[in-house]
Amino acid sequence: MARNRRPFKRRKPVLDYRKLFVIATEGRKTEPGYFQLFNSKEATIRLKLLPSRHRTSPRHVLGRAKDAVKEEQLKKTDEIWLVIDMDQWPADQLEEVFAGCQSAGFHLAVSNPKFEYWLLLHFEDGGGVESSRVCSEKLRHYLPDYDKGNLPVHRLYPWIPDAIRRAKEKNRPPCEKWPEQNGSTVYLIVEKLYENAACLSKE
Repeated sequence: MARNRRPFKRRKPVLDYRKLFVIATEGRKTEPGYFQLFNSKEATIRLKLLPSRHRTSPRHVLGRAKDAVKEEQLKKTDEIWLVIDMDQWPADQLEEVFAGCQSAGFHLAVSNPKFEYWLLLHFEDGGGVESSRVCSEKLRHYLPDYDKGNLPVHRLYPWIPDAIRRAKEKNRPPCEKWPEQNGSTVYLIVEKLYENAACLSKE
């Protein structure tokens, strides 16, 4: 007696979940342009960038991150990062954002004096940076055409391991909140992205 055949059902492909990094930045162009380097369909991670629009204060960066959490269906392994500068913000506002990150389970990456210092560490140890202006001048020594709207990320990529190493050396012992002297804790997130993302060619 013939058996009744079960109807064939094609199984839907199982897609591996890619860890999500939500990155809220103080800057509108430079920081998003840099982190976009790690955003690729071939990567083992995903990035959601939240650049500033009109309000750039650390408080508003924190607010944007909190809004994103409400909109995204986050998993426990996903990470939310704030990337901010020290150069123009009072200590009480930085303290407020630090406390807010701890309360919400967010991560904080701070550059002293500003994000361009992290970029500078791709090329040198960053000594003698007395102000934000000096930081920009030293960076343009290596990237003559650099401005906020023109960041040649391809030229930075080969030197990411050097930037991570230099930033780590400056952060010894590790700061609890942010670098009191010239330094950047942006390496804490970049190291994770660099290890897990399918980045651009080093050429």
